[in-house]
Amino acid sequence: MGYSKEEIISKCQQAFGDIKTFYKQLFINYNGKTEDTDELYTEVIAEFLCNNLSEFVEGIPQITREAPYRTKGHDGIFDADTPREEERIAMEMFNQSQRGFMYNHIGDIIDYQTPLKNRRSDVAGKIDLLSYDGSTLYILELKKPDSEESMLRCVLEGFTYMQTADKGKLLADFALPVYTTIKASPFVFKNGIQHQQMQEKRPQLFKLMQLLDSKPYYIEKENNIYRVEK
Repeated sequence: MGYSKEEIISKCQQAFGDIKTFYKQLFINYNGKTEDTDELYTEVIAEFLCNNLSEFVEGIPQITREAPYRTKGHDGIFDADTPREEERIAMEMFNQSQRGFMYNHIGDIIDYQTPLKNRRSDVAGKIDLLSYDGSTLYILELKKPDSEESMLRCVLEGFTYMQTADKGKLLADFALPVYTTIKASPFVFKNGIQHQQMQEKRPQLFKLMQLLDSKPYYIEKENNIYRVEK
């Protein structure tokens, strides 16, 4: 089933009724192009967001978590047979960092699966990975190598988590300086779908990423060692 540009914009407008869940909408991952204007669906969505940026940014409510963001028990121990691949990758990268490996561009990974909810009823996910390079705290939105989610989804999810977090408390809970810059970044595998999309002509996506200050980093794994490049 195909959609017109107007139909995609209508879906965006409807989803703006609950901006904190905008990134979860199925149409964010639609492949293909509009039937009438021959534009990528994701480009139409990105253009809509660029044109309504203030409403998007300001419409994501902050959740102040009473419990610490730094959770006891995050020791990197996991079941190697877990079907939750992204969580396993996150913990493997955390463990590699704990052994003294410093990743290019993002520094040390200091936590994984960082909770954002204050109450169980809160609508919020978990930050896949947090890393710190001495001046910037990165909120990394990790996607597994065969993820079929769009780069647009990855950008919006990470940014939503950053806006949801109480940034002052997040820094304090990890004993980081108050002047630390906080950025949300897609954290995806080289040659995966998200990486491939970044090699294509997607001017609206690139514009949106610039406006949100969202810079992607790419993961490679060789001989069981993870490396990061930009």
